[in-house]
Amino acid sequence: MASNHRRHGDDLLDDDSAGGIQRTLLFAGRRMSPFTNMTLRLFIALMALVVTAAVVYFERDCYVDNGMEGPLTWIDAFYYATVTLSTTGYGDIVPICESSRLVNTLVVTPLRFLFLIVLVGTTVEVLTRKTRNEIRSRQWRKHVNNHTIIIGYGVKGRSAGKSLVDAGYVKNTIIVVSPDRESCEQATRDGLVAINGDARSEEVLKDVSIEKAGQVIVATDEDDTSVLVTLTARRLAKPECKIIAAVRESQNADILRQSGANSVIPTAESAGRLMGLSVISSEAGALMEDLLDSSRGLEVTEREINKDELGLSPAELDIRGQIVLAVIRNGVTHRFYSESIRLLERGDRLVVIKYNKEEA
Repeated sequence: MASNHRRHGDDLLDDDSAGGIQRTLLFAGRRMSPFTNMTLRLFIALMALVVTAAVVYFERDCYVDNGMEGPLTWIDAFYYATVTLSTTGYGDIVPICESSRLVNTLVVTPLRFLFLIVLVGTTVEVLTRKTRNEIRSRQWRKHVNNHTIIIGYGVKGRSAGKSLVDAGYVKNTIIVVSPDRESCEQATRDGLVAINGDARSEEVLKDVSIEKAGQVIVATDEDDTSVLVTLTARRLAKPECKIIAAVRESQNADILRQSGANSVIPTAESAGRLMGLSVISSEAGALMEDLLDSSRGLEVTEREINKDELGLSPAELDIRGQIVLAVIRNGVTHRFYSESIRLLERGDRLVVIKYNKEEA
């Protein structure tokens, strides 16, 4: 298991992963390509050079060249702008009027600072981004509560994240934990928060404030990893935190439940059953595929009842176009076949199949 850890992510973990230092979270934001970044820097430097040369040429009568008075040419102006902005300053061309010296103080000097910042912009940008991310990380950890943690951002993790966003979850309350930096960057491109680390480590889970999380989705690629992550997450999370784990082999489902998972999804068997159902009945398979795909017409969702539904029976909601699969009352789930719920009461929650006309 230790060798598996090193193979999948040891070389991708942050340098501070073993020192007990909080890792900086990764947030969504615009990222320019290196070519675009370099082009923009060159454009800013060129504009600073042109503006400085234009200012000098406008007051060309207020400069002397090696003690000789007379108007400067455009070449002289660009020469002065180049040596001034680069802080070389040979001193052969100097301003002699108060107005030109004032312009040098108020205009040329700030342009010099801008030019230097552009030249050393990579270092400044790295330091600025790191400071900004550390501040955002502290603010996120301070204010986040009842958030969702997705461990692993492969096919299962991405699908889970998309389903949550489609259901109305705020992207900033969904954080991805992955040892793969590319997966973390993909999560931020999707608008989620991410952290580069191994979720089997207590420090990593504490960095994402697991003690305040409302739900944890374990979507790793290996069952043994899922078991270890689930054990660690259940020990650190609050008792009411829901842990949903995916398992490749159904024989490992009981181990995951014993490790603390509230729900276990056997991915391989579920896919196999769906394929078999599609062979037996193409329409039944298409219907199940529709239910699993949130971008289609049918959608399974859980919601609170509204005022108009108080006192109605679940069957009356069926007539209104929403098929009631279960009623959750006082934390107990009553499924549609139990017939134990006659009338809906205040505080009930419904699990329904609804038809989404906008996405159909």
